[in-house]
Amino acid sequence: MKPTKHMLFMGSSRFPDENEYDSYLSKHGGSSNAYTETEYTCYHFEVNREHLMGALKRFSQFFISPLVKAEAMEREVLAVDSEFNQVLQSDSCRLFQLHCHTSIPGHPFNRFTWGNKKSLIDAMENGINLREEILQMYRDNYHGGMMKLVVIGGEPLDILEGWVVELFSDVKTGPPLKMSTRIDIPIWKVGKIYRLEAVKDVHILELTWKLPCLHKEYLKKPEDYLAHLLGHEGRGSLLYFFKAKGWATSLSAGVGDEGMRRSSIAYIFVMSIHLTDSGLEMLYEVIGFVYQYIKLLRQSTPQEWIFKELQDIGNMEFRFAEEQPQDDYAAELAENLLLYSEEHIIFGEYVFELWDPELVEHVLSFFTPENMRIDILSKSFDKHSEAIQYEPWFGSRYIEEDISPSLLKLWSDPPEIHQHLHLPLKNEFIPRVFSLCNSNISKCLLDTNHPKCIMNQPLMKVWYKIDLTFNVPRANTYFLITVKDGYNSVKNCVLTELFVNLLKDELNEILYQAGVAKLETSLSIVGNKLELKLYGFNDKLSLLLSKILTLSRSFFPNVERFKVIKEDMERAFRNCNMKPLSHSSYLRLQVLREKFWDVDDKLSCFVNLSLSDLEAFIPNLLSQLHIEGLCHGNLLEEEAINISNIFTNIFSVEPLAAEFRHQERVLCLPSGASLIRSVRVKNDLEVNSVVELYFQIEQDVGMEANKLRAITDLFSDIVEEPCFDQLRTKEQLGYVVQCGPRMTYRVLGFCFLVQSSEYSPIYLHDRIDNFISGLQELLDKLDDESFENHRNGLIAEKLEKFPSLAYETGDHWSQIVAKRYLFDMLKVEAEELKTIQKSDVINWYKTYLRPPSPKCRQLAVHVWGCNTNFNEELKLQEKFGQVIEDVDSFKMSSEFYPSLC
Repeated sequence: MKPTKHMLFMGSSRFPDENEYDSYLSKHGGSSNAYTETEYTCYHFEVNREHLMGALKRFSQFFISPLVKAEAMEREVLAVDSEFNQVLQSDSCRLFQLHCHTSIPGHPFNRFTWGNKKSLIDAMENGINLREEILQMYRDNYHGGMMKLVVIGGEPLDILEGWVVELFSDVKTGPPLKMSTRIDIPIWKVGKIYRLEAVKDVHILELTWKLPCLHKEYLKKPEDYLAHLLGHEGRGSLLYFFKAKGWATSLSAGVGDEGMRRSSIAYIFVMSIHLTDSGLEMLYEVIGFVYQYIKLLRQSTPQEWIFKELQDIGNMEFRFAEEQPQDDYAAELAENLLLYSEEHIIFGEYVFELWDPELVEHVLSFFTPENMRIDILSKSFDKHSEAIQYEPWFGSRYIEEDISPSLLKLWSDPPEIHQHLHLPLKNEFIPRVFSLCNSNISKCLLDTNHPKCIMNQPLMKVWYKIDLTFNVPRANTYFLITVKDGYNSVKNCVLTELFVNLLKDELNEILYQAGVAKLETSLSIVGNKLELKLYGFNDKLSLLLSKILTLSRSFFPNVERFKVIKEDMERAFRNCNMKPLSHSSYLRLQVLREKFWDVDDKLSCFVNLSLSDLEAFIPNLLSQLHIEGLCHGNLLEEEAINISNIFTNIFSVEPLAAEFRHQERVLCLPSGASLIRSVRVKNDLEVNSVVELYFQIEQDVGMEANKLRAITDLFSDIVEEPCFDQLRTKEQLGYVVQCGPRMTYRVLGFCFLVQSSEYSPIYLHDRIDNFISGLQELLDKLDDESFENHRNGLIAEKLEKFPSLAYETGDHWSQIVAKRYLFDMLKVEAEELKTIQKSDVINWYKTYLRPPSPKCRQLAVHVWGCNTNFNEELKLQEKFGQVIEDVDSFKMSSEFYPSLC
């Protein structure tokens, strides 16, 4: 199906140019994408409202008269291969393919679902005409009976319907889709355990049960009821029990949304447990306790009050659903048209309408050892075993073992249920009050365009904005907490991270229950500060914040949790930068940020840390603070002040003076600089290389900053589609081709990035340089109409209303974090764009991207894949500039911009 997805959009009889569709969307503030699931492919796009008709004209023709050009076939085979090579070192994808590979021959799951160059070329060499196969698949499946269409636009429904009838009436008719369910086909052999060698340093136990297809039971959702209990994290749950034993750090359970997990053939219920070292040693005991909990569920019989909680949550979530980006919503509704009856298209995923305990018991009856598959994904793998087998497409090593009949018998009917395993308690965080606090306020009296500062004290500064737009009983409260000495040495940095992770572990039961009730919490480290976010239904928000802060103030870790979390963090440090794209971004920031503690240094320091080190560190860390917050949504100003007072009352500490707060400084690349940072991939089997060319523009400050950001965005809008078309579609350098602005602690930059499994960084750098050089001609030839389309499209994009409260909060919060406080920045940039001419864009390009301009300052990051000749080609890098051999020495001799945030 993937070659069809790739080939379908390469021109149509009416619009034969390969990139006509993408070019049209790009000029009018739009974009497109597609994805293939097990039983369907979804194509979707977005575009500025006034150009929807033009986009639909081009889109519809792909389903009426696609060209499927033979000359594009070879290039798109390479695109499929690049897409596959992206996931070649992904543990989750390797495990998924092992599931397919070890399924019973002849079963629909027993196949290679990705496709790559080898599979497609092998097919052609075996006499298969790939183009004809694609066309035949298109003829068989791309007809009205098998297709669903969703169009969301600003025009009245009658007009939208008229457009659809006009543009899609020539789509071939065909018989309606019949989803036949087959429940009697076994997928895997019984009584087997599969040990798969992991790429990352992990121990993951996956237990998989095959259930009947439950498409038609969406009003009852028995699988979600069971997932809620088996995946629960509160007291009495499996995870709570395993954490107390020191055996696991996380657990999830349920039927995934991806196609193979939720198909017309079967529903696949997966329990995934991240084990500790000791948990791996106690593997069979872990599985034994899972079956004790399953026995508990059978003995307890299905509980209607639990279903009622899920029903209440589903109903309130639907009633006050937050809008999402329209292309995402259109794609979601198109999928729903396949799954739900007409009256439930928008409600089906939320609804818990019919309580059917007999159906729950029936589905629970499939949770038996005989119907279970066990997979262990671990770096602890017996590399010398004579039983090693190889999955042919990923090359993964695995061992298939029999489970002893005595274990299967024990799990079938455990002799006892541990006293600490029990059903969850009632959820105290489910909201009951949904009234809107703005209903009694005269909106004309409120100046509510921007957040206003309602508290500005040495300890705490708080911004507030009541919601008058979305009218939902939700609120978002975000806090940025500067701690004392949390980042001033590598030791303090890792101790701060350790404290935060142990605190999250301690808070997990509370945060999980609140999350189930759709009141979410995020606690993370952002740069050098702690960031606490509470967001969701506002009824119980103050209660949750009070519980979090009270526990945080008195928290001191115990030795057992210290050992487990320390082990988990060491593993995370070792797994850092395994993906070349994230590695590339890491290397760029390592050069640009004045203080950047390297992950290897963190790990070296971390290994020797003790609990007493942490105990001595915590009091100092929290002895002085500075907090900046935002309260936005369904809150009165008085409530926002009360929420802020919860903070100051519980953490009644000395304020951290401004001069002692860590400030980020960004390296100022020297005039005319052309620098290179070059490393090998961290994973010796990673075939992908990455080249990232970063051009530093200016610090984002002063009167010219707004115009400079606007020009940078407009340049990006103009060149993004040509960049993709040239470097990916035509040259097939790799699957990932990107360009766009970068803002690094208020320093503006622009990046070009390519990831490739075929070419070395030297070649990629050269091709990107060639493309950048050619942009002069592209910009010179850009006619006035096209320039206006790009400019107007970008203006419309910046003036677009926020789809939800969460998006608006995020925009305001980004201004606070950056200490810019320009809350109408998008509007200001839109005004600037109205005055920008093509000559401004060309001058920007010549100034910042083209040597010999002294303001053309470039940092190139080269990440070398395992198939490249690192030592041979390294010397060729010098033609691109100066190689940074020692980052610390380089930074010591460099200048830095003054700190802004």
